[in-house]
This record gives sequence, C-alpha cells and structure tokens, in this order.
Amino acid sequence: MSNDRSRRGCTCLALLPASIACGLLAGAFLIGLALPDVSTTLGEADKALDPIQRGLLAAYLTVRHAALDQPAGGSDVPVEVEVLPGESASGVLARLRDLDIVRDPLLVRAYLRYRGIDRAIQAGHYQLSGTMSPRELAQSLQHASAPAIVLTIPEGWRLEQIAEALPASGAPFTAEAFLDAARAGTSASPLLSELPVATNLEGFLFPDTYHMTGESQPLELVATMLETFDRRVTPDLREGFRAEGLSLYQAVTLASIVEREAVVTEERPLIASVFLNRLAQGIKLDADPTVQYALGRQTDGSWWKTGLTLDDLQVDSPHNTYVRTGLPPSPIANPGLESLRAVAFPASSPYLYFRAACDGSGRHAFAETLDQHLLNACP
Repeated sequence: MSNDRSRRGCTCLALLPASIACGLLAGAFLIGLALPDVSTTLGEADKALDPIQRGLLAAYLTVRHAALDQPAGGSDVPVEVEVLPGESASGVLARLRDLDIVRDPLLVRAYLRYRGIDRAIQAGHYQLSGTMSPRELAQSLQHASAPAIVLTIPEGWRLEQIAEALPASGAPFTAEAFLDAARAGTSASPLLSELPVATNLEGFLFPDTYHMTGESQPLELVATMLETFDRRVTPDLREGFRAEGLSLYQAVTLASIVEREAVVTEERPLIASVFLNRLAQGIKLDADPTVQYALGRQTDGSWWKTGLTLDDLQVDSPHNTYVRTGLPPSPIANPGLESLRAVAFPASSPYLYFRAACDGSGRHAFAETLDQHLLNACP
C-alpha cells in the first residue's frame, strides 16, 4: 500500500511523458537531490510544492533546460489569445498547441507548475507567438493586457460614419480627434505621395476589423488603416487600374461609387464597366451616391438620403455627377476589395445605363440606350 507522499509524487506524472513510470520518476527525484542549486537555471520553485514534487520537476526541467530558451512553437505570427476566467493552464496550453505557439505542452506545463505560474495565469488578452520561449510565455501569461477594443468598418462607409462608430467601440479618443487625424494626412504612409495635396483620406481607410487598446491614438489607427489598404491593394490591382487609364486616386474614387451603387457582388464589374464607358464617351456619370454624398447628413441622422428628388439632383457641389462631367474630385466612401477589383478588372460591356430591378432583389437592369433605360423603369 502506498503512503500519501508517494501518491503525491506520482501525481506529477501528469506533467511528464506517460511512458515514465513512478519508479523512474522517483529515481529522477533522487538524482535531482544531488544536483546543485537549480534556481540559477530554473528560477525559484513554487513554495507550495512539496519536496517530492519539487525534486521531480527540477530533475525533469534540468534535463530539458536548453529547450526552455528555444522557440516554443513554429508560428512566428503574433496571435491575440484570450484566457477565460477560471480556465486551467492545461486548457490554455491545449489551445496554444492548436495555434502552433506551443509544440511541447508537457514541458511548458512542467515549467509553469515548478514556478507556480500555473496558478497565476490571469484572465485577459495576450499577444503570443511561437517565437517566444517557454520562459517568455510563462512571463507573458502573468500580465494580461486590457481587453482589445474592436472596431469593424463596413464597406462603403464615409469618414464621418467611421468617426461616429468610435465611441460605441470604446475607442480611447473622440470622433473629432479621429476626423482631424484622417484629414491631416500626417501619416508616414507611402500612399500619401499618390494622393492630391491638401485632401482628406476618404477612400483609403480600408474597411476591415481593427483592434485598439486603451492607449491607442487616432493617428495610429489611421496609419493602420492605410497600411491595410496598401497591403490589400496588390500590384496586380494597381496594374489593372493603369490598364483602365486610371491613377490610384481616380480608381479609388470610381470604386467608392461602385461600392455605394452595388448590392449584388457579381454585378460590381458590370457596374464599373458602365461608368468607365460613360467616362470614355464624356457622358456625365449621373450617379445617385455622389448626390447623396454632397447632401451630407440628413435631419434623421442618416448620411445617405434615399428617395432623391429632382431638386436634389441639381445640388451645387463638385461631387454631384448629375451636373458635372467626369469623376468627382475625391472618393465619396471607403470601398472594399470587391469594388476595387471591379474597377481594376471590369466586365466588357456595351452598357451606358443601369437602374434598380423591380423585383426587390438588389440587382440592376442594364441598357445600351436611353430608350431601353426608360423601358426598364418600374411600372
């Protein structure tokens, strides 16, 4: 019959390879007793460990000590990991193994247990990667960061809509501060060299999900949005813009109109072709979203007026493509990747007109002539 001390020693088997039996671990413990002070290589042991547990873990970690300072996993991409309240160290390590941040959970678990860190892991958010060593992971897991502030920007929002979403996201700065940053153009992004002088960054704040902390600054968010745009708008897209005779700024301006016009994704290249055909023939674009942009905020708080009137179509604005030929002077919204791709690689079509289909599907009826266009009107 085993006594309590031997049972406590064998409990440490859960931290070590299953093939090691209690007898072998006891031998390792005896070897561990003969080792010099291991605190210089392993750090101070958790005082809550009894002598058997401390000896077993010290022996195992001494044999494996070189691995404690090597990368713990294979992934070099930082990943945000959330530790839930009450989650066990084993549960956390299992998730880190799945993310390729930890390849040997037994080693990391043994180190956490030896140092007592397994009882000190805080619930919260962590930025971890496989390039971190077990020691670095153990240190990081004691210092949770504040929960990430998440801001999701849908395709087709204008600057002001992004700004108004910031308070609800928990951003640590005001909507006005963000607008100032987006209008100042003080980012170091190379994109700024491709934008007209003295313009805002409308169109280039790429729609995506962004993470902030309580220390984030508006210029940091703007810079991240520009970096995302620069990364997502690949060289093949830029070459497509050039093939259509468009500068990057012109392409983004047209894509912002396509974004606001299109409902069904597969129609975007066709809608882009209509506008490109009209530009080529010197015909005004007659795009409703440019009028909506010019009208600005409505009394009901919306930014995109529905049910435009004939008077609306005559609003005096450089963005109104019903009264001015060519592209508006700047983007009217921040387009997503599909609209940018539609401008880079438009459909080949003879169409010069389109209007909403009458079936409520969000699709459009396309026409080559004005007479055909008028026939497409809903009864």
